[in-house]
Amino acid sequence: MKSTFKISILICLVLSLFWGIEILWAAKPDSEKPSPKPGDIAKPPVPEKRGDKVIDNSQCLGCHGDKINEKKFSKSVHGANSCNSCHWDIVDLKIHPEKKGAQIHTESATCHRCHKKEASEHYNSVHFTNNILCKDCHKDIHEMTPWGGNKVRVIQKCTTCHADDGYAESVHGKAVMDGNPDSATCSDCHGLHNIPILKGDEPKVVQFRRQFHTEVCQRCHGDKEMMKRNNVFFIATETYYDSYHGKVKSLGYPSLVAGCADCHGYHSILPMDNPKSLISQERLVETCGKCHPRANINFVQWLPHATHNDPEQEPVLYGVFVIMTTLLVTVFGIFWFHSFLWWRKDFWEKRELRAQGIFFPQHLKPEEAGQMYRRFSAFDIVLHFTMMVTFIGLVLTGLPLKFSHAPWASGLMHFLGGAYLAGLIHRICAAITFAYFGATLGYIFYFLFYKKIPGNPNPLQRLFGPDSLCPRWKDVQDIIGTIRWFFNKGPKPQYDRWTYWEKFDFLAVFWGMFAIGLSGLMLWFPEYFAIFLPGWIFNIAIIVHSDEALLASGFIFTVHFFNTHFRPSKFPIDTVIFTGKIPKFELVEERPEQYKRMITQKALGTYQKKYPSVWADLFSTIMGFAMLALGLLCIFLIVWEFVI
Repeated sequence: MKSTFKISILICLVLSLFWGIEILWAAKPDSEKPSPKPGDIAKPPVPEKRGDKVIDNSQCLGCHGDKINEKKFSKSVHGANSCNSCHWDIVDLKIHPEKKGAQIHTESATCHRCHKKEASEHYNSVHFTNNILCKDCHKDIHEMTPWGGNKVRVIQKCTTCHADDGYAESVHGKAVMDGNPDSATCSDCHGLHNIPILKGDEPKVVQFRRQFHTEVCQRCHGDKEMMKRNNVFFIATETYYDSYHGKVKSLGYPSLVAGCADCHGYHSILPMDNPKSLISQERLVETCGKCHPRANINFVQWLPHATHNDPEQEPVLYGVFVIMTTLLVTVFGIFWFHSFLWWRKDFWEKRELRAQGIFFPQHLKPEEAGQMYRRFSAFDIVLHFTMMVTFIGLVLTGLPLKFSHAPWASGLMHFLGGAYLAGLIHRICAAITFAYFGATLGYIFYFLFYKKIPGNPNPLQRLFGPDSLCPRWKDVQDIIGTIRWFFNKGPKPQYDRWTYWEKFDFLAVFWGMFAIGLSGLMLWFPEYFAIFLPGWIFNIAIIVHSDEALLASGFIFTVHFFNTHFRPSKFPIDTVIFTGKIPKFELVEERPEQYKRMITQKALGTYQKKYPSVWADLFSTIMGFAMLALGLLCIFLIVWEFVI
């Protein structure tokens, strides 16, 4: 029994093995029929047998030969295809003629089955939105020949529905008709199948339309080789993006500024000497007036594509650029070298004293070293705070425009709320700047004629006295003495209430208000200034405003920060400008002449104050470090643009 059972089990296992092999063999792919490639799947279907017959083109033309010319069809782009390639749903010729159209697909031209890319583009185009199908443009589907890049055929096709709109008379239209393959035709700007939506008042459409009307021009006019072989002014593209219009556009806000088409037109683009041209002398006021309603004949003398790098083409602008660049290099060169020498001397002197355990002046009693004295009045503190906040606001909102091509520019502009809000902040800060400058002038008048000063000096004596910020002969002596001190040739000068570098900072505001302020006003209100100034003055104003702003921000965030915060004896911060109070040991060390005069005038008690409150101390520290951080961030972004 047991042996019989074992034999039965063995027979079952053998049968199971053969059965499994048979199943695996049946599932094996046929090696004689390779799997289809992706490209083969996309090809139109080859006519197959419909019952016992193959549907041949001759069978179709037997009925449709009166409408379709067999010779023209064979020479067309679709001549190698069968009728079934497009009319794939006709499966039975016996039923087809009996039921007219019943077996034909509702879409008579199934172009998308082969032309997948074009169909995808068409699906996202304005044509599809307006129910314009393939057959509406390609009516000659059975006779269509390769277009071979013939742009005249594109014009003929598009103008069957779209009016010429002056294109034929334009520089582009004439060049195309003359056989120039570089000249723009409808498809070069709008595309062949992916034609974008340009009409509409929706914000997205408006934004895209303004961007489109500039970017399509750049495709050709930004091609240096193409412009060179056609003798076209290539620099126009570069100068546009160097202008306010181009900078705002490149930052991502094209709807706020003029693009190429706003000045030159869309289709009827004509040369400047044509009276019908939008940029002709006869129509410039009208063209500029679309955005600047009060534009006049002076206003249109503005040079929209001027360059300051070409002494032959624009000698005046080139000269202004050279002057401003020289000023930048000179000021930074002198004061950065001054800061380096000061850091070197201050560092080693302080180090030697501290190595000996000396941290305070030896001629002061320890209990007196920390006594506080008033250095700045409430007016000084408020004035500096206002100046500091508005200056940071002006720099932050101006940097994205100055360096619009930097990788961080668009992000910073977006962080500030966009070009419109950033411009508004910039103008508000500018208005406050003019206000505090006016307050400063008022205080100067008060100081010279009304303020009570010991000895009651006359206005001239006040102007050149020790309490004035006006330069005097002692400042010249201090400069010479400081340089000698830097090189170990003499002792440190005995500074008074105001040092020469503090006076330079103060007087630089006056130069800045003339250079930055006046040029900024001209760019803020160009229509008003154009009443009595020619437009090319605004080109000069842009160079001056931009470079002077760079000089001011670079100087404040490097030289001024070093003088007041980063030199070894002050590092990391000096909060006296926020509290208005200075400890006695600093007064004696840094301004010995003022200290001696206060003793002579017996005014020490008058100037002595209490230590700042905890809130004043906390506010001074937080605000001071915050402004330092913002200033250093601005310097980092500027250096990034110039170095990286």
